[in-house]
Amino acid sequence: FLEGIKDCRWEFVLLSMALGAFAFWLRGLRWRRLLLPIDDSISRMTTFNGVNIGNISNFVFPRIGEFVRCGVITRRSAPADPSEPSQKKATYDKVLGTVVLERGWELLVMLLMLCIVVIGGFERFGGFFVEQIWTPMVERFDSGIWWVLAALILAGAGAFYALWRLRDSNGFFGKVWGIFKGILQGFSSCFRMERKWLFFAYTAFIWMIYWLMAASTVWAAPFLDHLTIMDALFLSLVGGLGFAVPVPGGIGAFHFVISLALVGVYDVPMETGIIYATLSHTSQAITQIVFGLFSYAYEAIKK
Repeated sequence: FLEGIKDCRWEFVLLSMALGAFAFWLRGLRWRRLLLPIDDSISRMTTFNGVNIGNISNFVFPRIGEFVRCGVITRRSAPADPSEPSQKKATYDKVLGTVVLERGWELLVMLLMLCIVVIGGFERFGGFFVEQIWTPMVERFDSGIWWVLAALILAGAGAFYALWRLRDSNGFFGKVWGIFKGILQGFSSCFRMERKWLFFAYTAFIWMIYWLMAASTVWAAPFLDHLTIMDALFLSLVGGLGFAVPVPGGIGAFHFVISLALVGVYDVPMETGIIYATLSHTSQAITQIVFGLFSYAYEAIKK
């Protein structure tokens, strides 16, 4: 492992880290498009800091960063009424609705691109996807799990109906309904965006950056010189599945799924695949930590 690390081309690793930092900025710009209909005073720097602080928070507890970055925006939001500074235009529930929309959109785009890559290159990638991902997932979902899911859906529908019926007659249900309504208002902010094409343009640029990040890491590894730029795209999408697993910072899950893909598709030994996975994950983890600390310090000093 150490010999493989020593042979790496570190200039490409630094390029990947720089691209990762640029992706954080683009994600902040895209998120701001959803926030502007709620509060047009939100700055680009605030959304950039929110993304960075959310990233570093995910190393503490999985997915907590999505809630933390909502707090960053809410604190910087302008008052809805100058006489009531505590009442913000971008309330926490509305900001949370924009995060739900953004992350849902990101997941949808990733799955769509994965389907295109797998179907378009089925002879090369299809066997891995079917044998290592789809079949094990289907085997885990037996008939008992489907009954549990159906029961949860019915329970959720019943809770929503009770919440709606009792929203005016019960104080607790009224507050919960207000939060739920705020989340829906944030979620629907996409319909009130100006220049909607910018949101889609930012998404395209973000995924182009992700692709270049994966390609840069491939170029950094001499033992992967036989891989093409399309292989880098496939590894980027597979790595996204690893980050989707709810573990702090994707540690472990990312390394496992990337190494599995390198073994199953390219016959790269597991020991060698771990080098690439560690190089890719650690370089981006360092970038997230550095920029997360910078944004945290920036917000603390600004306060």
